[in-house]
Amino acid sequence: MNETASIAPPATDSSMADAVERAVQQRHSCRGFRPDPVPRTLIERILRISQSTPSWCNSQAWQLVVTEGQATRDFRTALFAEASRRMADPGADQGAPDFPTPERYDGIYAERRRACGLALYQSLGIAREDRAGAARAMLNNFDLFGAPHVMIVTTPRDLGPYGAVDCGGFVSTFMTVAQAHGVATIAQGALATYSQFVRAHFGIGDDRLLLCGISFGYEDSAAPANGFRTGRASLDEVVSWRTGAEAG
Repeated sequence: MNETASIAPPATDSSMADAVERAVQQRHSCRGFRPDPVPRTLIERILRISQSTPSWCNSQAWQLVVTEGQATRDFRTALFAEASRRMADPGADQGAPDFPTPERYDGIYAERRRACGLALYQSLGIAREDRAGAARAMLNNFDLFGAPHVMIVTTPRDLGPYGAVDCGGFVSTFMTVAQAHGVATIAQGALATYSQFVRAHFGIGDDRLLLCGISFGYEDSAAPANGFRTGRASLDEVVSWRTGAEAG
């Protein structure tokens, strides 16, 4: 006898489920922000909710630097100048991220990466052979896409991959909660490639590793880069079901 057959599933709060689905599905990487700052009270509310992110042994590995006002402008100016200098001089020390980047993208992963890049460049009117246009688009990362705020996410060096995974969960939660409150975001791995520069600018100790930055604010809906969306794989592409019948 199947003892679980008569157990009814818990009731679903449809309003909450719908709200979560909208926030997850509507969130996208914003690449053009209005200059209007997000009120500190709203940022704090989003952060407090994001603190509920689950983590290994409840270690809550993330430490955050959040900028506003002049601090954002100072960081943007310094970072953009540093990125421009490095890109103009291939012989200069290009630095390295704290976490190794992928060795390569093969198969379906390469296809998805290529499709994302092509869609972005098409939205910006950049032809495939336009290297100068691609370089300008890359530099937009270091202008924070005009965002009035950036959050630097770090994890303890000693926690290794576990701390990084926990911080990744926090990043996802923060961006989803922000979307639910009308605040646009983009997680920027590009900032992690300047880890030493970022640490020096904000006085972050070497005992912490830089995972990423998150630029955030209110979306500029007229920005061309905000006019495209990436697709998602079907469940058949990512899920392999196991029922127990396979063994028979």
